[in-house]
Order: sequence, then C-alpha cells, then structure tokens
Amino acid sequence: MSGKKVMFAAKRPSQATPSNIDDWVEKRDEVVVAPPAPEPKIKMKRFTIDVPISLHRKIKSSCALRNVHMADEIRDLLEEHFGGQGAGEGASS
Repeated sequence: MSGKKVMFAAKRPSQATPSNIDDWVEKRDEVVVAPPAPEPKIKMKRFTIDVPISLHRKIKSSCALRNVHMADEIRDLLEEHFGGQGAGEGASS
C-alpha cells in the first residue's frame, strides 16, 4: 500500500434536523400523514425477437418522431393483439 492519505470533509448536518430542537420536541405529538404507498409494479418478463432491419428502422423512426419508447409501443401492440395485461395467465405457450 502507498502512504497516500485521503481526507474526508466533515459531515453535513442533516436537512431533516430542525433549526430549533425545542420546536421539534414540542411538535412530536403532531400527526404526520404518510405519503400514499406506491402502486405495485407489474412483473415483467424479457424476450427477444428477430425482425428485418427495414421493420426495425420503421418502428424506431416512428417511435422517435412521437417521442415514444420502442418497448412501450411494441408492448401496447402485443396487449392489443393478445388482450390486456393478465390475459392468458396460466396458459401454456
């Protein structure tokens, strides 16, 4: 090991710490409303398909012009064709 020393700056005070501790103690009994729980994320499964370069270019340019992600566009098309999310769960593929 080299004799190099790394200096760390002093820790910043937490932004959550109130400037007057007495105010914080007096308000400790106030009800704090928690933010709503985030929506549960839908589990995703990745798969890969091969498409002709010309089709890929058409999809990519169309999505770019509309500022849409290719994955979102293709996902919407698949849901439209095969039914909404959850459709066909448990069915063999």
